[in-house]
Amino acid sequence: MIEVNHISKQFDGKQVLQDITTRFIRGKNNLIIGQSGSGKTVLLKCIIGLYIIDEGDILFEGKSLMEMDPASRKNLRKEFGTLFQGGALFSSLTVEENVMFPLTMNTAMDREEKLERVNFCLKRVRLENANKLYPSQLSGGMTKRVAIARAISLNPKYLFCDEPNSGLDPSTANVIDKLINEITEEYQITTIVNTHDMNSVMEIGDQVAFIYQGQLWWEGSRNDILQSSNKELNDFVFATELTKKLKHKSA
Repeated sequence: MIEVNHISKQFDGKQVLQDITTRFIRGKNNLIIGQSGSGKTVLLKCIIGLYIIDEGDILFEGKSLMEMDPASRKNLRKEFGTLFQGGALFSSLTVEENVMFPLTMNTAMDREEKLERVNFCLKRVRLENANKLYPSQLSGGMTKRVAIARAISLNPKYLFCDEPNSGLDPSTANVIDKLINEITEEYQITTIVNTHDMNSVMEIGDQVAFIYQGQLWWEGSRNDILQSSNKELNDFVFATELTKKLKHKSA
């Protein structure tokens, strides 16, 4: 479990996050939603440790990120799996080499052991025969699946996904959602997904945190959303769905 306690963050005197307190539960899909500029990406980066918070604390299984020394932070990051928005694969490396990269950087496995783990992860995302392909040969959905395989290669306790369905068609996005959900449940990972895709929210949102103007404005399950009287949340949900319908009509 990850606990966020009263955290705040400023950039150049502008308050981006203000007094946010919430929990992200193990074995659950914890989704962060909100408009562009609401602070949801900053919140995710604070949790990962890419930004240092100005106030508050972040706890991993009860241990304070703020109180960790550099060595402890480095060890904690080995328990992170991260899925970046565009996949962020190394274009000059094959699929096999991309998935193997974290193992080479963070373990003492020999070549055979690493290859066995790579093949396991690729099989888990249903890309058994893609080892020798390069990123330029992959579709958008395949790219995201390779990125997921790389993210789980170190068998992480925590999985962080930044807009995993960005740029994907609805059918492929649904495949990615189901894959994230399966992996989260199967390995009991604490998964945090930063998204604006309401299909994802309604499909896998075990716990949903709505960030509005840098504050935690609402939280609950995907079922709670349908019955919420929170005006800003309802405006966000309606605007998101309306935009999606307009894009579909113009396609």
